[in-house]
Amino acid sequence: MTDELLQKFTTDAVPGHPNKPPRDASTLILLDRSGPAPKVLMGKRHQGHVFLPGGFVFPGGRVDAADRQMVPGVPLDPRAEAKLMRETRRPSALKARALALAAVRETFEETGLLLGTKRDDAPRAPTGPWEAFAEAKIHPDLSTMHFIARAITPPRRVRRYDTRFFTMDASAIAHKIEGKVGPDSELVELVWLPLPEIKQRIQLMVITEIVLRDLMAQIDAGFSHDLPVPYYHVVHGKRVRDLL
Repeated sequence: MTDELLQKFTTDAVPGHPNKPPRDASTLILLDRSGPAPKVLMGKRHQGHVFLPGGFVFPGGRVDAADRQMVPGVPLDPRAEAKLMRETRRPSALKARALALAAVRETFEETGLLLGTKRDDAPRAPTGPWEAFAEAKIHPDLSTMHFIARAITPPRRVRRYDTRFFTMDASAIAHKIEGKVGPDSELVELVWLPLPEIKQRIQLMVITEIVLRDLMAQIDAGFSHDLPVPYYHVVHGKRVRDLL
């Protein structure tokens, strides 16, 4: 079925648009497996957005310089770190860590959820959004994150991203700051949706549907860091699915 979904992708370029390199980005799928069926957290975008107004998305966005400066309480699993460094320019453990931390930060900025472990001491945090973690004494725990997919926007598009998709269990929610979601925010509401029923409830972007299918397959296969990570990109004008 994934091959059929891949055929829905268009790789047509925007006429006259320069071929800019994609920007590193991260997305986090919060997963609640406490009930009979796993649920994922999605947010409804504000109608005023140029991109996907009113659509349902996972928290995510571009990697910031501060994400390289933030020190997590617990590092990434070495197997996830190794996969994050494959097929990438200037690979490093620092870059892999920043990609994971970007997903945690974006989740906080868009939902108000601080993910990690509460301690008596505050983490060392750069100025900006990460200061909220220091104030709440929440240390990001990257060992609980799973790297489940990667997708690069086709060439010559207005917006190009090299997006890494992560998952983290809902039990990682250590604190919540109210006011991040509402009628005047980037996300106007948050909903927990049963993973097997999402497609029947809301309209999904093709890449979102593909990644969710990958997630279900990985859960069924034991959800181990040893599982290969699907990598969607364009080769000779055609969308392909490789494995990391």
